[in-house]
Amino acid sequence: MRASCVLAALATGVAVSAAPSPPKPSPPAPPPPPPVPRNPFAGKTQFVNPTWATKLEQTRKSFLSQGDFINAAKTSKVQQTSSFVWVSDRASLTNIDDAVAAARKAQRKTGKKQIIGLVLYDLPDRDCSAGESAGEFSSANNGLELYKTEYVTPFAKKVAAAKDVDFAIVLEPDSLANLVTNLGVEFCANAAPVYREGIAYAIANLQYPNVNLYLDAAHGGWLGWDDNLPLAAKEFATVFNLAGEGKKIRGFVTNVSNYNPFQATIRDNFTEWSHSWDESHYVTSLAPHLEAEGLPSRFIIDQGRVALPGTRAEWGEWCNVEPAGFGHAPTTFTNNTLVDALVWVKPGGESDGKCGLEGAPAAGQWFDEYAQMLVKNADPSVFKRV
Repeated sequence: MRASCVLAALATGVAVSAAPSPPKPSPPAPPPPPPVPRNPFAGKTQFVNPTWATKLEQTRKSFLSQGDFINAAKTSKVQQTSSFVWVSDRASLTNIDDAVAAARKAQRKTGKKQIIGLVLYDLPDRDCSAGESAGEFSSANNGLELYKTEYVTPFAKKVAAAKDVDFAIVLEPDSLANLVTNLGVEFCANAAPVYREGIAYAIANLQYPNVNLYLDAAHGGWLGWDDNLPLAAKEFATVFNLAGEGKKIRGFVTNVSNYNPFQATIRDNFTEWSHSWDESHYVTSLAPHLEAEGLPSRFIIDQGRVALPGTRAEWGEWCNVEPAGFGHAPTTFTNNTLVDALVWVKPGGESDGKCGLEGAPAAGQWFDEYAQMLVKNADPSVFKRV
């Protein structure tokens, strides 16, 4: 219709129909979220370490010698509970072979898939702020190269060869947490680049389908404070990115060799100003910071030992804490969707070092009196599930 005709029609009150507008294209559908990888612990049996069970036999016999048949029977239950295998130096690389042989035997007997927990723990200048668990390598004496070639490389070859079992591997407890909070310690400051490169090398060389890597994230009392959370996530991201493009980790492990409860029934006074007052709250606080750095927010939580409420005067007490007990039994039923499993990383009864209690032996040595205490104070779940 010409413009003059339209004006005439408007003047006489005749309605004019505009040409229909073409339909607007629908916005593209958002891409589906990436599939969440299956929990590597689901449907599998956590490995029961017979070497640790043998050490506990001393504890069981100690109870029998005291006429304490109830706790002797409880110790038998603990002996049947899964725990991680520590590989703390070159000599203990054979621990992997022993664990694989035992896991294969258990698989044949039960028909159930085994997942072996291993701790990779031999960084140069290890335990830079405390020294109770100092390792065999020094960065001043070619330690980083030895760590790579004589420790990580054979470690990786052993787990790669055991294709018929799965592994959950904890990477270097306490190391990166020291880089977040303890760079004021000269030894830690000097060790920082060695820690980063060493852990990145381990990540890059453990990329196998049967391996699930969990980078150590200390615990809520250390890194769970509001100011530390973003710093921790950035440090973790720095190391992960050093491992190279396309590398994967499953997530993070917390509370290794420490004493915090997963879900506290009684809140200790020293946690008053922290949102991370137990390990469940800690991982919930840390998760968004990890995600902001492009890291996975999946966790396993060590409950090998838990301090009884009111035991500690401050969160910093970490050495042979008394009284404590074996924590919640290993399980995938965690009541926290971020957590793959509760596990026992620290084999209870092995000393934290010559500290905390009078007469405590060196780190890693058997401390039978302490093991007896852990049995007496163990979480009831330990005896219900086995």
